[in-house]
Amino acid sequence: MTKIKIGLQYLLPNHLMSILAGYLASAKLGFISHALIELFIRAYSVNMAEAKFEKVSDYASFNEFFTRPLKEGMRPVVADSNILTHPVDGAVSQAGPIAGDQLIQAKGHYYSVQALIGGDSATAAEFQNGTFACIYLSPKDYHRIHMPVAGVLREMVYVPGDLFSVNPLTAENVPGLFARNERVVCIFDTPVGPMSLTLVGATIVASIETIWAGTITPPHGKQVYRQKYPSSGQGSVSLKKGDEMGRFKLGSTVVLTFAKDAVKLLPTNNPGAVTRMGTAFATIIKNQVK
Repeated sequence: MTKIKIGLQYLLPNHLMSILAGYLASAKLGFISHALIELFIRAYSVNMAEAKFEKVSDYASFNEFFTRPLKEGMRPVVADSNILTHPVDGAVSQAGPIAGDQLIQAKGHYYSVQALIGGDSATAAEFQNGTFACIYLSPKDYHRIHMPVAGVLREMVYVPGDLFSVNPLTAENVPGLFARNERVVCIFDTPVGPMSLTLVGATIVASIETIWAGTITPPHGKQVYRQKYPSSGQGSVSLKKGDEMGRFKLGSTVVLTFAKDAVKLLPTNNPGAVTRMGTAFATIIKNQVK
């Protein structure tokens, strides 16, 4: 069954499926949208008690439901300036040291930082022998992404690619999964040095968005696109720890990388461990702000 499930992902028109899913999810179809939301809540045991709007009738489209805000105070952010916080609700896929340029995807599968962030060798070198974490967001999770530490956006990179599922089964069987799927890479300068935060697309992910640029995908491009940002003044993007930085419309994965000797992950970041946005994620080893 595993071979069949993985094989189908190579054969199915995943981009077309994602486009169609996007149209359906964004459409305001009245009782049809509400019925889809009800089915989804039951199928995935979504905890609507946490949502700012608990009633299905409060959502005009499936996307409004999927990117639902939470009640005020539902995800308090650890205030300690020496603590980085989890950026999302999800589960740890892999986390730990970067071996040179290599990140572990699953047993026997590795991929490079350079490939992940879109091929820029100079930026990739900043993360040599650093630290990384890969967090999977399941369908039931809260799908807004927040800053684990304060940062100023240096560059955003759109990287075209496939749209394989990013669930644990696929991660164990598709080589270089997170460096071959479509993704949006955000490079920040932070008090602990450079940080990359990569939003990885997946099968029927209808949209990847950032709060400063809106919808990045769709449309699905064919070329790597880079946008640099000033460090201050007009056009700059400065975010505090805990601020929302983006969102997925339908589920996916985020991958974070940090420089060598910048942060120490807490021992709770084992594969499979549940994460909650705002809770402690790592401690600062070296504050690099002069």
